Amino acid sequence: MKLATFQHKDAARLGVVLGAQVLDLTAAAPAAEFQSMQALIEAGPAALDRARRLVEQRRDDAAHMFPLADVRLLAPLPVPAQIRDFSVFPGHIKQAPAGMARLAALARGDAAAAAAAKPLDDVPAVYRQQPLYYLSNRFSVVGPDAVVPWPRYSRVMDFELEFGIFISTRGKDIARAEAVSHIFGYTIYNDFSARDTQRIEMQGRLGPAKGKSFDAGNAMGPWIVTPDEMPDPTRLRMGVRVNGETWASGSSADMLHDFADMIAWVSRDETLHPGEFFGSGTMGNGCGLEQGRFLSHGDVIEAEVEGIGVLRNRVVRQDAAQP
Repeated sequence: MKLATFQHKDAARLGVVLGAQVLDLTAAAPAAEFQSMQALIEAGPAALDRARRLVEQRRDDAAHMFPLADVRLLAPLPVPAQIRDFSVFPGHIKQAPAGMARLAALARGDAAAAAAAKPLDDVPAVYRQQPLYYLSNRFSVVGPDAVVPWPRYSRVMDFELEFGIFISTRGKDIARAEAVSHIFGYTIYNDFSARDTQRIEMQGRLGPAKGKSFDAGNAMGPWIVTPDEMPDPTRLRMGVRVNGETWASGSSADMLHDFADMIAWVSRDETLHPGEFFGSGTMGNGCGLEQGRFLSHGDVIEAEVEGIGVLRNRVVRQDAAQP
């Protein structure tokens, strides 16, 4: 199923996307488990089975079916229980440091040093040893077609093409062989980044903060695809367009660690909870930092992942009247 959170008549509702329409689960079956995406996740596999049966019973029910064009899709889970963003694509791991070095050189007016910045020859060993991640702001999530306000303190705005999972069931010390049973579903993730701010704060070696944590900085959607309807998540085509121009394309096959690895690693002596989100990290070449070009006021970014769809957002400078 493609599960969505959508707004209709000023109310957020849980729905199932069926082609160009969405079935309003909240109205069709006013049970507690269908009041929100978080409620559905917490209700467990039996609730998903009931949702599937409801789809079969009500797919021709015009009273509870709306054209997608007439509703506003929100983030599938507007406030995740947690956001953990990983870095497992070797292309990004090798190229991002060179991008940061270029930014630093240009900030001090050293064009020669900027031109000399080169990618790493290989991935640092720690990235192969274990899945590395940081925690992001779970309260700054927006959905498809949402406007992302450019932070006023930044002049270098970037996107990051990712996809990710939501955790379905509580668990601790989860064996890798059992990890996939803890995946509720998949969505697309665009981790917007204020690169000039991030460059400065990363010198403190505490990870990203205001370079990532600003209102609407985490875009997710357009919906959650349940595992039974996903192609092999380790072989997905991925791509990103800016104003219709392809900036990057690649595959999830490049990931050093898959989501089962991530779940097994994070759950070591730590309990995972329903509704947590794990981001894949940026696909190689899947951001402007790696390419030496960045976003402009009004740019429309379309992040696409095979089997899920397209997540579209627009960035807007809050101080656009300034030069």
